[in-house]
Amino acid sequence: MAESRPLYLGPRLKRLRRELGLTQQAMAGDLGISPSYVALLERNQRPLTADLLLRLAKSYKFDLAEFAGEDSDDYARRLSDVLRDPIFADIDLPALEIADLASSFPGVSEALLRLHGAYTKEQRALAEQRDAPGASDPVAEARRFVASQRNYFHSIDTRAEEIAAEIAKAGSAAEWLRATNGVRVRFLPPDVMMDALRRYDRHNEQLLIDDTLDAASRAFQIATHIAYTSLRKEIAAIVRAEDFASPTATSLVRRALASYGAAAILMPYDRFARAVEARSYDIEALSRQFGTSFEQVAHRLTTLNKPGMLRIPFFFIRVDQAGNVSKRLDGAGFPFAAHGGGCPLWSVHSVFRTPGEVVTQFLELPDGQRFYSIARTVRAGGGTFDRPSVTRAIALACAAEHAPKLAYARSVPSPEPTPIGVTCRLCNRPACTARAVPPVGREILPDDYRRDTAPFGFDSD
Repeated sequence: MAESRPLYLGPRLKRLRRELGLTQQAMAGDLGISPSYVALLERNQRPLTADLLLRLAKSYKFDLAEFAGEDSDDYARRLSDVLRDPIFADIDLPALEIADLASSFPGVSEALLRLHGAYTKEQRALAEQRDAPGASDPVAEARRFVASQRNYFHSIDTRAEEIAAEIAKAGSAAEWLRATNGVRVRFLPPDVMMDALRRYDRHNEQLLIDDTLDAASRAFQIATHIAYTSLRKEIAAIVRAEDFASPTATSLVRRALASYGAAAILMPYDRFARAVEARSYDIEALSRQFGTSFEQVAHRLTTLNKPGMLRIPFFFIRVDQAGNVSKRLDGAGFPFAAHGGGCPLWSVHSVFRTPGEVVTQFLELPDGQRFYSIARTVRAGGGTFDRPSVTRAIALACAAEHAPKLAYARSVPSPEPTPIGVTCRLCNRPACTARAVPPVGREILPDDYRRDTAPFGFDSD
């Protein structure tokens, strides 16, 4: 009689749990075992019994034979295929070693397979770029699309206002979700959330939110879920009407539209537009009125382009301390939307020295255009002592002619504007001491006998 072997299917069980969007605690509840036992099973420190296999099949309705098939054989086959890649040609890789790796170290096998998959994907992307030098950057494509719509989507705003009214009658977004969709909102600690801020548990009809988020972030994550589910038709119609160059660009646009919808639910257009004028665009006051964050309000101010109810057009930018632009929305014709916010003389790059403080500034571009800028740092992440947070800077800019309508400029005399450039490469200001590189198309003057205060001297012809 053949001796039966213990069945260790840890990686496969973990993969199944993640595909179902379940926590270890949720799966343990479904199977009638403890979360710690699920963890042991996933680490191959306990075998899967026949009884547990049957419970799994009953709870999650899958083919038992397929699930319980030999994992190591599958890993060995897939590893053999991967290791035939020419980059491994000079390494002696006996089949026995590959089989041992697959059977003894399934986690390492899975890691190698994922790493090679990511490598081949990037190689294909590079090849496509070489074949098509003008290939679109998906991030830039998504930004261009939003800018082409002036960051206003009428169908989303209209439906979001209806939902906001329903939520107000229900008492809260969480209560509205329960009554309308049968979804319960739960706030759980980070170790249960597994690094997710928001997760929809379809199996148990629960929306799970990280309980370390502040009130504004909690509200925004709930509103984002509502946008993805209750604004699905409106978002899908907008996306279908465009022909994006890649799935990544499509995903980025869907994400942007869902965030737009979430903001529209929390700050319904008509009510927000009236409040904006009543509060003279005071971002802090508006954030307290609507229970949203400083950044969320600043972002929403760029969307007020409804025909017949227009407000001041703003440009929005968010940068980190290295100057990387992580968000950019154009509603004011600001040239940084095309070229990036690279001038160090703009206060958005210096507000890191005064965190949390609003810094205003009049700006003048080389062509004479003048703008008014409102900049401040914002903080994301954290929530507990040992979780890292990220500090970024955001800035709103509008045409200088609108400044008298803003609370920030009303009681302050207009100072001389700070001369800034689009980027150093496109700025021809000769005396700028903050210049990093010379402008394109200008001949640099030698400094054998004279060295000016500016880093580069160039001819004025």
